[in-house]
Amino acid sequence: MKDKLIIITLSLLLWGCNQPQNTTAQNTENNNDKTYAIAFYNLENLFDTERDTSINDSEYTPQSAKQWDKEKYNKKLDNLSYVISLLGKDKCAEGAAIVGVAEVENKKVLQDLANHSNIATINYQIVHYDSPDPRGIDVGFLYNPKLFKVISSERHKFSYPSNTRYNTRDILLVNGTMNGEAFHILVNHWPSRRGENSEELRIHAAKQCKSISDSIYRTNNNAKIIIMGDLNDNPTNTSCRTILKAKQHQKDVKKGGLYNTMWNLYAEGLGSARYRNTWDLFDQIIVSESLTGNKQAGLKFQEAEIFNKDFLFQQSGQYKGHPLRTFSGNTFLNGYSDHFPTIIYLK
Repeated sequence: MKDKLIIITLSLLLWGCNQPQNTTAQNTENNNDKTYAIAFYNLENLFDTERDTSINDSEYTPQSAKQWDKEKYNKKLDNLSYVISLLGKDKCAEGAAIVGVAEVENKKVLQDLANHSNIATINYQIVHYDSPDPRGIDVGFLYNPKLFKVISSERHKFSYPSNTRYNTRDILLVNGTMNGEAFHILVNHWPSRRGENSEELRIHAAKQCKSISDSIYRTNNNAKIIIMGDLNDNPTNTSCRTILKAKQHQKDVKKGGLYNTMWNLYAEGLGSARYRNTWDLFDQIIVSESLTGNKQAGLKFQEAEIFNKDFLFQQSGQYKGHPLRTFSGNTFLNGYSDHFPTIIYLK
């Protein structure tokens, strides 16, 4: 993997060095005043309606108790695409340059989402790999090609030596350029909190993620890295605080380290998912030291946001005040997701 990363990084550096500087044509590509929105959104079981016997997707078929049919599927696409159309719009006229996603069944559902009339004009392009997760849910990557250019991508399979038969979502690494600068983005969906040893699994996922990040740093100690995903842990949990060593405050981030843009929001009592009336901030975006402070050139972290508009909350019933999800049991609520999107802004 190290050799691959060296080749990728050298390619990106050479690409940047060969670009013309301080020209009118460069203004749209390398604009010091431009703000970029980077988002992550767990789409909560975005399945198509067809049975796939290679995975356990029978719950999301017309014959299931949920009666997951075309009408419900299209309503889900309506709702999700509407949310995505709003992400970052308050500060960026073009919306989110990048949207990392989790819980998608396949590339087809992502294509249906990107083609929806709510966001079709953005022309989101897709990076996706099928993962070995038993339910068939994967991570994915949507990007606006006017704002972000993909150079390469690869999947990193979760490997757990003490249980080689355990399968879950891959870590997706996308390498590209934004504002004429090289970026490396890791999209994650770590193991859930079900089961007695679930924390150990997330700690192992964090070690793998940190290993990838460290490998990129070794080839370029000024690399701009963004780690995003549903980590199924909060910023204060061992996986994030101790293994990733993602800091709460920018001033504490050393060279080669990571800053957790969501920690201060979590400290304020905010969250992206709610369980038993307790808010969790599982949907995190973590950035490298090179995106913090004022010493480095180029794009910098400005602020973080949980996209928790009123319409995304359940307004009545037992789960009033929770994210308005698609189903409650087998009852169709025509909601959005059981997670709120999270966003960071770079300038």
